[in-house]
Amino acid sequence: MADQPETYICRCEEVTREEIEAAIKNGATTMNELKRWTRTGMGLCQGKMCSKNVSRILSEATGQKPEEVLPSTFRQPVRPVRIEVISGHD
Repeated sequence: MADQPETYICRCEEVTREEIEAAIKNGATTMNELKRWTRTGMGLCQGKMCSKNVSRILSEATGQKPEEVLPSTFRQPVRPVRIEVISGHD
């Protein structure tokens, strides 16, 4: 089933295998490029559910060994936090 073009690989951003493969055909060679071009891994799970499958697809399409595919960069969610919370003081 995962080999079907219309299969959702990144459910959070609704990115299909076909979209990932198209990005690779158009020149994406890294996880970061796939993330920028397709938004895969940018949803609520931040790639926890899809990154292994995306990495596998990239590896197969580019001929890289799976361990050579570097993970995409991550940024921590930014939210305002009161200094009292960080310092532990009232």
